[in-house]
Amino acid sequence: MNEGPIRLPKERMALLFAVMLVTAAGNTAMQSVMPSIGTRLGIADVWVSLAYSWSALLWMLMAPFWARRSDRRGRKAMMALGVIGFILSFTLCGIILHFGLNGWFSAVMTMSLFALARSFYGLLGSAAPPAVQAYVASRTGRADRTKALSLVASSFGLGTVLGPALAPLMILPGMGLVGPFVIFAAMGVIVLVLLRTRLPNDDPRFAARGEVMAAPFSASSNPRMPDDDEGHPDGSPDELPAAEPLHAGADRLRWSDRRLRPWLLAGLIGGHSQTMVLGVIGFLLLDRLGLRGDPDAAAGPVGLVLMAGAAATLLAQWGLIPMLSMGPRTSTLWGMGLAAFGILPIAVGQDLHTIAVGFAIASLGFGMFRPGFTSGASLAVSPGEQGQAAGVVTSVNGAAYIVAPAIGVLLYNHSPWVAWGVMEALAISVVILCVFTLRKDQV
Repeated sequence: MNEGPIRLPKERMALLFAVMLVTAAGNTAMQSVMPSIGTRLGIADVWVSLAYSWSALLWMLMAPFWARRSDRRGRKAMMALGVIGFILSFTLCGIILHFGLNGWFSAVMTMSLFALARSFYGLLGSAAPPAVQAYVASRTGRADRTKALSLVASSFGLGTVLGPALAPLMILPGMGLVGPFVIFAAMGVIVLVLLRTRLPNDDPRFAARGEVMAAPFSASSNPRMPDDDEGHPDGSPDELPAAEPLHAGADRLRWSDRRLRPWLLAGLIGGHSQTMVLGVIGFLLLDRLGLRGDPDAAAGPVGLVLMAGAAATLLAQWGLIPMLSMGPRTSTLWGMGLAAFGILPIAVGQDLHTIAVGFAIASLGFGMFRPGFTSGASLAVSPGEQGQAAGVVTSVNGAAYIVAPAIGVLLYNHSPWVAWGVMEALAISVVILCVFTLRKDQV
């Protein structure tokens, strides 16, 4: 029997907000301190970057699986699983890094165990974001759904700003650089207890509508609200059985589809440029600010720059794009143009201010670029192919995080100018691709 529209209580929304906020903030806080930890261990920068790759691959592979499973097992169960994965990963990472920094493990053993512990977040943590969005979407009417989903997306984005800001404050006596891991793991436990005790059990009767998000890494995160109209024509929750495919007869959408090909190519090339910048920025600050000899002092400057980038990304996605009514091609074109411009001061800057400004400009551009190519791919296909298109776009987003950051660091250690030249060339390639292959936005 169809239920009327439901408005989620404020207490329940606050709890869902906290799930997204803590996991996103914890991950970007970790990114702020890892360059310093790698330097303290005396391990090559590229191995620090590669330690994230396995987790990113698992996130890309597992997030769609958990999104589908939430229909059968319930959204609360998947949220709890995601938070458990976050707690387990951060606790193990903190313990491993503590013993490694104190000489109990060799540097190679420390980073190998760190990469293994980190994989729990990609494996299990990816269950939480789509479950949170599906929970909200299936329990709110049309009048409240847009506002509620926007709030959920904002928590994910806000976390990417707060993480780098809080990380330096969590480097406490007795814990040192592993402080953020300990504190965010404790915060995760609090969220899990509240989730288990305060969120009512849910009956997975309605098809999930959660967006499969990219792993939250500073300005790279792409919080995007699922379309309000999709699957909810009357403002009520979906009535399709969870196991019933929405478009059973539709042909499988492929990456080579001519409608999607230019958008996916733009997303793949531009995504590699962005993740290379993100992979290098922490190590660049260590070098340019002369902090290799005092890595503990680097968490503050790295956090400041990452926070500036995350804030610029949110400005683009929540401010400029809606205010200027940018279409997919315009957003992608101008976004990558700004990114190419922002890479220049990062490459030549010798002080914190110049590098931070350049990173903010580049992040502003990347923040315009990602929604641009995502919406372009969505508009290129029919309504019945939206689910498949979203899956393909998610794969493209995830692919850029697997090896590109490590490649960027490897090139940077070989020759900084080669690294910046490759990043710049990739960004400009997307601009050229937009000009000559993407159709102009309809007015």
